[in-house]
Amino acid sequence: MGLLERISSPQDLRRLSTREVDELASEIRAFLVDQVSRTGGHLGPNLGVVELSIALHRVFDSPRDAIVFDTGHQAYVHKLLTGRQDFSSLRRRDGLSGYPSRAESEHDVVENSHASTALSWADGIAKARQVRGETDRHTVAVIGDGALTGGMAWEALNNIAADPDRPVVVVVNDNGRSYAPTIGGLAQHLDSLRTTQGYESVLSWGKTTLRRSGPPGRLAYEALHGLKKGIKDVVAPQGMFEDLGLKYVGPVDGHDEQAVERALRSARAFGGPVIVHVITEKGRGYTPAEQDVADRFHAVGRIHPETGLPLAPSRFGWTSVFADEIVRIGRRRRDVVAITAAMLQPVGLAPFAAEFPERVFDVGIAEQHAATSAAGMAFGGLHPVVAVYATFLNRAFDQVLMDVAMHRAGVTFVLDRAGLTGDDGASHNGMWDMAMLSIVPGLRLAAPRDEATLRTALREAVDVDDAPTVVRYPKGAMGDPIPVLEDVDGVDVLARHDGDAGRVLVVGVGAMVPTALAVGELLAGHGLAVSVVDPRWALPVPAALVKLVDEHDHVVTLEDGLVDGGVGALVGQRAREAGIATPVQSFGVPATFLQHATRDELVRELRLGAHDVAADVLTALHAAG
Repeated sequence: MGLLERISSPQDLRRLSTREVDELASEIRAFLVDQVSRTGGHLGPNLGVVELSIALHRVFDSPRDAIVFDTGHQAYVHKLLTGRQDFSSLRRRDGLSGYPSRAESEHDVVENSHASTALSWADGIAKARQVRGETDRHTVAVIGDGALTGGMAWEALNNIAADPDRPVVVVVNDNGRSYAPTIGGLAQHLDSLRTTQGYESVLSWGKTTLRRSGPPGRLAYEALHGLKKGIKDVVAPQGMFEDLGLKYVGPVDGHDEQAVERALRSARAFGGPVIVHVITEKGRGYTPAEQDVADRFHAVGRIHPETGLPLAPSRFGWTSVFADEIVRIGRRRRDVVAITAAMLQPVGLAPFAAEFPERVFDVGIAEQHAATSAAGMAFGGLHPVVAVYATFLNRAFDQVLMDVAMHRAGVTFVLDRAGLTGDDGASHNGMWDMAMLSIVPGLRLAAPRDEATLRTALREAVDVDDAPTVVRYPKGAMGDPIPVLEDVDGVDVLARHDGDAGRVLVVGVGAMVPTALAVGELLAGHGLAVSVVDPRWALPVPAALVKLVDEHDHVVTLEDGLVDGGVGALVGQRAREAGIATPVQSFGVPATFLQHATRDELVRELRLGAHDVAADVLTALHAAG
């Protein structure tokens, strides 16, 4: 039996010798490579936090001491050390989540995997324990992968530092990267700490050399020690943390488990807010990851464990089409610039950055800043394209509303991974955007159905210079082209079926268009006259679509966003406002948090497949007589 198999809880770790700890770290890395290569998942970040995670659980008493991970994708080792070693169904239904999950373990605190939030969680937990008189419990926030580039983290640090007696330990897992290399002033500051020998070595020299020199030497050492703060600013400029009132420990080699333990024990004993700066290497110990310049195997699909190569080639996907088209637009329009929030590669902006490096701005994990900075760029005469995952735009809603829309700024937001994304769970399903953005005055939103409509939507979006535009598309491979039969004032008619049992209009939005076509065929099989349409620009609801509603006896809308307040709900509202009595039956995602599963599994669970939708429509028609 290996050491890892003997670890069922953090208590088991504390019985290990130094040699056994090193052996365990090696076993864990081998386990991660073997298991994650089978399922896919966040490999690089977890290879980098093996020793750090072991040290955390040897020093702190989880769950009595709360350990909060930011972002949660670096918690695989934490899962292993807290008794969860069945990774065979990682990120699959009924298997382990790819992030901390309260349903899995009492050791997991925060499930939301959006970055830069852990310090606020830690601040709140520590305050609650202080009010309740639980002064012997510690709160630890592990923040890394570039999350300190998010402004919310600094708001929290300001509050954490306000009480010198509140025991909060902030572990900065500094690997110099988020998805790709971390950028910005803070990253440069941490770089200076990372590459400095550190003032502690200077003090160590003073202690051993000067104290041997008798009373004068001891006096010199005490004077040197008294100038400790000044020496810090010269030798290792971590003064920015201590100026906030935070004790600073580090930088520490994050792959020297004993050194990390010593630093954490020192921080734990301090009794107040402490920053522990740990230097780690993303992808540590796995050669293919270490040699991957782009993102050190941040997230992988199923790969060959020895080579790191994909087991199956990736199909041409939505992100690839965007990546190609935005370069074409950039060649034609010198005023078009691109903004990303620490996700240049995942959202498809790497080719644009390679061709137009001076026209790409990576703002770090700071979506709010990205939106408002884009508004400023628009005011300055540019047309910014802000490319983010759909779920991450939630964090910048106020800026989209007040800074972009209210100022009629020509900014295009490109939302990747829109709709049901599945495997990453509740926080990553991009299902909120259409309902959320539908209330923004002047905003136009396109939901393309295939490659041609995506390219067209992007070109049309950047031509709008007096309002925000949004282009959203799903995760993964792109389907076959879906031709148009007829254009009705901007609404694409995709299919018509003759029948004499009633006229039904089926409206498909974006990724749900193929389902809408299938529903149309099923309904036509029951003798209904069916038209299937795609509005393409779904928000605001096109006037031509409202007119089509009036020409039918029953309307069905399908979308992969929230059904409450979504496109279908707005179609019904606009029809009623126009005095149209045609019933509108809307299908979409309920307002609930969806657990991790594949997209197909979620579609079945939510009854959004063609056969379920058609059955529900026929039931409604039968009930209506």
